[in-house]
Amino acid sequence: MRQYVVTGDSKLLARLYDNCADDLYHYLVSHADKELANDVSQKTWLRVIDKRHLYRSNGQFRAWLFTLARNQLMDEFRRIQRQPLSEPVDVVAQAIKDPGDDLQKRFDKAITSLPFLQREAFVLHHEGFGLQDIAQITGEPTETIKSRIRYAKKQLKRLLEMDHD
Repeated sequence: MRQYVVTGDSKLLARLYDNCADDLYHYLVSHADKELANDVSQKTWLRVIDKRHLYRSNGQFRAWLFTLARNQLMDEFRRIQRQPLSEPVDVVAQAIKDPGDDLQKRFDKAITSLPFLQREAFVLHHEGFGLQDIAQITGEPTETIKSRIRYAKKQLKRLLEMDHD
């Protein structure tokens, strides 16, 4: 990214995109429908192009990218006055009991039931970000992020264990 900031070379941008686009999309689609996730992803990459001069080399590019994406996603939620994707816990609990669903589908349904802030912290942690990076991306204290991840894990465990009852 430091080289891209200086040169604006599209080949460097393509490498950044290849390295991060899938993870970024996964993060976005865990909070919004596929159409909105695609829109926000595209807008985020356009912002990388337009705002590359604002990148500070002392930070991790992925954290900066996800911060841009999160801000863009929140702007979109405000613009369309729509809540983040979420299903009621009882609906999800019933859905994950379906023996026809494989574990990944049941897990995805359970994640969808989490409150937005818990889901966000959990997904970012799952994407490989450390607590400090997640705190930077969300603008929250590290202890808050730890709590959100802990509550998310507890809720996921409860939902997935219900399958065995």
